[in-house]
Amino acid sequence: MTFFPPKKTAQLAMEHGEKKVALPILSQIALGFLGGAFIALGFLLDIRVVGNLPDEIWGSMSAFIGGAVFPVGLIFVLLAGGELLTGNMMAVATARYAGRITTFDIIKNWSIITITNFIGSIFVAYFFGHMLGLTEAGPFLEKTVSIAGGKIEDSFIHAFISGIGANWLVCLAVWLCYSADDVAGKILGIWFPIMAFVAIGFQHVVANMFVIPAAIFAGYYTWWQFLENFIAVFLGNAVGGAIFVGGFYWLAYIREQV
Repeated sequence: MTFFPPKKTAQLAMEHGEKKVALPILSQIALGFLGGAFIALGFLLDIRVVGNLPDEIWGSMSAFIGGAVFPVGLIFVLLAGGELLTGNMMAVATARYAGRITTFDIIKNWSIITITNFIGSIFVAYFFGHMLGLTEAGPFLEKTVSIAGGKIEDSFIHAFISGIGANWLVCLAVWLCYSADDVAGKILGIWFPIMAFVAIGFQHVVANMFVIPAAIFAGYYTWWQFLENFIAVFLGNAVGGAIFVGGFYWLAYIREQV
């Protein structure tokens, strides 16, 4: 397995950000839908794997097991093809810091991908989770509602800070994927940070687009509660990706070239 050093990876992240905003609108819409659906499928797999593991026996090991399967979603996004808001928060911001794109490009890209990620996520939540009952049968409903409730019950500041942690790790997964030069290296680079963010329990805005609506479709919580959570986690994810990864690595490796 070969990989690129951090300075080269920073250059690649900047170039990816440029390419993302230059994609045709129809491509952004299609890939944004897929990105949201892929993350939702990863979360659905997590719930189906750990949903009937008794917490009193498995304890925090169930979080690790769920975290071990969740990364399939980001692997699909980065290797099969998809656009994910949280990854774009790093790559597109890096291109903006370098002066390759405009602030309007960021607003436009993030807006399109936010909406289409949401559509993809609730597609999986409604048709697979609700219609097929994959998040509403027995212990799987209890797990879905428990996860969603834990996220909604966080205060604004707690959800915001948790969002920073989530996208710091998610964007490091994207960063490591960019740094690897073969499929096996990319999968390993993705797996460890995503496993960590899920096992820790940080809040990820696109993952929440699946699990909270899944609980709402089952008759729990409200769309207003989802919106409050969305705002806090979106802002935290933006800070985690655009500043803690994109900003710091731009400062370290690209700023001197601008």
